[in-house]
Amino acid sequence: MLEHLNATPVKPVRVVVIGAGGFVGGAINRRLTASGATTLALTRQQIDLMAADASQKLRTALKPNDSVVVVSAIAPAKNVAMLMQNLRMAEAVCEALTATPIHHLVYISSDAVYADDANPVTEESYCAPSTPHGMMHAARELMLKTATQAPVAMLRPTLVYGAGDPHNGYGPNRFRRQAQRGEPIPLFGEGEEQRDHVSVDDVAELARLILFHRSRGALNAATGVATSFNRIAHIVAAQFGNKSEVQEIPRSVPRPHLAHRFFDITACRQAFPAFRFTPLEEGLAQAREFEEKA
Repeated sequence: MLEHLNATPVKPVRVVVIGAGGFVGGAINRRLTASGATTLALTRQQIDLMAADASQKLRTALKPNDSVVVVSAIAPAKNVAMLMQNLRMAEAVCEALTATPIHHLVYISSDAVYADDANPVTEESYCAPSTPHGMMHAARELMLKTATQAPVAMLRPTLVYGAGDPHNGYGPNRFRRQAQRGEPIPLFGEGEEQRDHVSVDDVAELARLILFHRSRGALNAATGVATSFNRIAHIVAAQFGNKSEVQEIPRSVPRPHLAHRFFDITACRQAFPAFRFTPLEEGLAQAREFEEKA
């Protein structure tokens, strides 16, 4: 749950976006800039969080009135080695935050921190990650909370899609690339698993709202609507003129334990009553339109 320290929105003095060169970080930085906020966009070119001097460079960049968004990660963290790399990156940020007081901290985490059997997922659901990726985010949340005296907010997106996503994970982003090339869209089994997918622009807007309200606590970024991969594949195929065939491929391994995941978004509605999530079909169309214009 979120607590707003600013009852009405107040533009931060400056927002430092650590990881502004990435998919989600770039979207957050663009949204903040469009809203008139002053930002310092830090990419790997400015500060490599794996470098020995990362903490010192970050301490030099930060000011006491800064609000900080931490997005930078090597994701998804698929194994122990990647998990440890991400923790070393977070360690550099924590060292800088411990040495430099700031005004507000927002961490872009993941719904992977929750237990698999949390259905529906809420902000009060038990955190019990079952993957290295989830464990990485859970550990980083704890590290960051203990590194600063500033109010801290954790924004936990579910599966994120949108234009420019560098990942090719099973789902909207991969399906869009396959349809764009006129290739078949293969599904695991019948594609019956249901998941919630959230637009990267919606994640960016929620981050902006949290920053302007100087919120603390946790909030899930999920639409509350779960859609099967089969349905998503057919939506994407139709948007590209049905040039791609949706193919159901027999499973070579058993279906994953987590067949479906649903969210109760009551807390988001209470925190930001005027905010509305982009419907999946509309968001997919917007992503296609954006990429065609780029």
